Amino acid sequence: MKPHTRFLIVACLAVLTALLAAPAARAQTLIRVDGSSTLFPVTEAIAREFQLRTRGAARVTVGISGTRGGFRKFCRGETDLQDASRPILEPEMRSCRDHGVQYYELPVAFDAITIVVHPRNTWMGSITLAALKRLWEPAAQGRVLRWSDLDPRWPRKRIHLFGPGEDSGTFEHFTEAVIGEPRAIRSDYVGSEDDNVLVRGIEADRYALGSVPFAYFAAHAATLKSIPVDAGAGPAAPAPENVANRTYSPLSRPLFLYVNAKSALRPEVKALVELYLTKGPVAVREARYVPLSARAYEMARTNFRNGKLGTVFGGKPDIGLDFEIEDVLARAPQL
Repeated sequence: MKPHTRFLIVACLAVLTALLAAPAARAQTLIRVDGSSTLFPVTEAIAREFQLRTRGAARVTVGISGTRGGFRKFCRGETDLQDASRPILEPEMRSCRDHGVQYYELPVAFDAITIVVHPRNTWMGSITLAALKRLWEPAAQGRVLRWSDLDPRWPRKRIHLFGPGEDSGTFEHFTEAVIGEPRAIRSDYVGSEDDNVLVRGIEADRYALGSVPFAYFAAHAATLKSIPVDAGAGPAAPAPENVANRTYSPLSRPLFLYVNAKSALRPEVKALVELYLTKGPVAVREARYVPLSARAYEMARTNFRNGKLGTVFGGKPDIGLDFEIEDVLARAPQL
C-alpha cells in the first residue's frame, strides 16, 4: 500500500471516529432541567451565566412542565435538576425510590402567590382569604359567577378566572392555602402551567382575576394590578418585605432546586449547582423574588458538598412559612 493511500485511510478513520464520538460527547455535556414555571426566571438566568462561563462546553435546557409534571420526569431519571414551587410529596418520593433516584433538596428563594386583576378594575382594593375561598372552592361553580356575587356593590359582570394548571406546584399550594383541601377547586377557569399564558389572559380582560407567582406580576406591573389579601390581620400586599416578615401568609412559600444525586457526580452539574447557590441571590432579586439569608445559602452549599440526600419536609406540603429556613436545613432528611 502506497504511503499516501495509507495516510488517507488513517485520516478518514480518524474523522469517522470523531463524528461517531461527537454525539456522545454532546450528550455528556447536556444538563436537563424541568419543573416549575415559578422558578424558571431564576434558573434560566443562572443557566445563561453558566453557559457563558463554560463557553458552550455545557448546554442547559430549562423546561416548564410544572412542579408535578417535572417531578414525574425527575423521578424517572429523565432530568438532572428539578425546579419546584413546593416540597417533594410522598407519592413522588415513592416514585423516586422505585426508580432508584436519590436527590438533594435545596431551597433557593421565597415567593408570594399574587392575586392579580386588570388595571381597569377600579372596584376591588383588597380581598379576604374567606372571599377567595368562596370564589375558588368547588361549590362556587355555577353559583359565584359575577363580581356582584362577591360584593353587591361590584359590577354585575361575569368573573373570568385564570389560575395554575393541575401539574403546577402553585395549584397545590393555592388550593391548600386558600380552600384548605389540596387539589380541591372549581373547574370552570382557564388553567395553565405556563404563567405567561395566565398573564396574557388577564392583561386582555377587564373582568378577569387570577393568581400568578410574584415575578410574573412584577414583570407586568404596568399591565396588571395586584390585590392585597386579608387573612385576618388586615390587607397585606404581596411585597418582598411582607414575605420576609411573614405578614403575607399563607400565600408565601419557599422555592426549591432538586438535584439528581447521580447527575451531581458529573463535574458540569456540580459546577452548575455551586453557581446556583453562590450567584442565586442576585438572580432571585432580579426576578423579584425574596432571597434566603446568607447563612441559609451556606448551609445549602454545605449539605450539597457533604452529600446530604433526601427531603426534610417528610413528603408533606408546608403552608404558611411558619418556620425558619435555617432550622429546616438542619433537620435530618428522609428518602
